[in-house]
Amino acid sequence: MNWHASILTLFPDMFPGPLGLSLAGRALRDGTWRVEATDIRGFATDRHRTVDDTPAGGGAGMVMRPDVLDAAIAGVMPAGDARPLIYLTPRGRLLDQAMVRGLAAGPGVVLLCGRYEGVDQRVIDARGMIEVSVGDYVLSGGETAALVLLDACVRLLPGVMGAADSAAEESHGADGLLEYPHYTRPAEWQGRTIPDVLLSGHHAEIARWRRAESERITKERRPDLWARHEAKPAGAGGMDGRPAAA
Repeated sequence: MNWHASILTLFPDMFPGPLGLSLAGRALRDGTWRVEATDIRGFATDRHRTVDDTPAGGGAGMVMRPDVLDAAIAGVMPAGDARPLIYLTPRGRLLDQAMVRGLAAGPGVVLLCGRYEGVDQRVIDARGMIEVSVGDYVLSGGETAALVLLDACVRLLPGVMGAADSAAEESHGADGLLEYPHYTRPAEWQGRTIPDVLLSGHHAEIARWRRAESERITKERRPDLWARHEAKPAGAGGMDGRPAAA
């Protein structure tokens, strides 16, 4: 059974977008995963296909209606659908590699792409949505965030990347450290050389150098990740990453 992503959006033509290219696109064509984008406006009940209204209590902007969104969700999530329903929002839990691994190991996802000022809280609560953010900034809508989440998940599906070791060793891998520097030919470029240890052929020394570099870079650039790494019990692997419904 392939990994199944359903997208609820006002702009279905944005999908699969860049995910139709490269390795993700090949996996999509091969049936490793599938994606369907559904236009939320198709569930509006008036002739203007209205999906939003003014915010209760006043204020700027518009809010997406709970009745329209609930109908759209019901249209793509049949009874018994085990996929998590994720609302992409700046106030959500920060997407990290642990969550990505958990999502990629499941049956797929249903992603709600918000627009305007946001979504009526009642449908979030009623549907038990998981609120997820891709970073501490604001986008025009949830579509680009959905592409980020899908890209992160799809590349972990079996057979998509080809080399399993590549996913395990990259940044935010199982040990939670950032990735070490990479080098390739030529051995000298503009007076800069490849570190001698990488040309030594001594695999244990290379592994030690890479580990030390990962630790150094993580300490310097992401002290939050380093603190989390240091707090893990000795011998512990990565978190299971399955998102909790807040």
